[in-house]
Amino acid sequence: MMQTRMLRMLAAAGFLFATLAGGAAQAQTDTTRARTAPGALSPAAKLQRADHGMLRDIAQANMAEIATGKLALEKSQDGEVKKFARMMVDDHSAALKDVQQLAQAKDATLPSEPDSRHKAAMKAMQALDGARFDRQYMSQAGVGDHRKTRTLLQKVQASAKDSDLKALAGKMLPVVEQHLSHAEQMAKK
Repeated sequence: MMQTRMLRMLAAAGFLFATLAGGAAQAQTDTTRARTAPGALSPAAKLQRADHGMLRDIAQANMAEIATGKLALEKSQDGEVKKFARMMVDDHSAALKDVQQLAQAKDATLPSEPDSRHKAAMKAMQALDGARFDRQYMSQAGVGDHRKTRTLLQKVQASAKDSDLKALAGKMLPVVEQHLSHAEQMAKK
């Protein structure tokens, strides 16, 4: 009798455990499915070192475009250059927000300001005025930096391991190519 009672208790405990474990597994599956819905980021996983470096470089490129765009808005006297600079500030601010969201989802740390190379280039541009400033801004930030950023985004698409990082590069690349084309046309004038 004691043995029968013990078997019933073990069977009930096993049934209860199986029911609870199955519910927890289903809840985890539902949570994972919710996080990977179309347009959503995949479950948080740390980026590999190379991917983290590429994400950091994308952030730097956007921060530099925002900073030089703001400088051009202050210093330029040319309406077309100011219009281009406004587009740079707006588009790269939106892109930087996307980069920051991905970094947060992947638990990646990003710099909070442009690196020393970009700061030095900005300092050199600050010393220029008028048409010299406009030519340097369009040549450096408009054409040169966008060529580098296009190359970076193509590299990310080709070699990044993280699918969300690749998707971000794919989203940004057409905008950068449009900026580059616009800057090249303006630089010819």
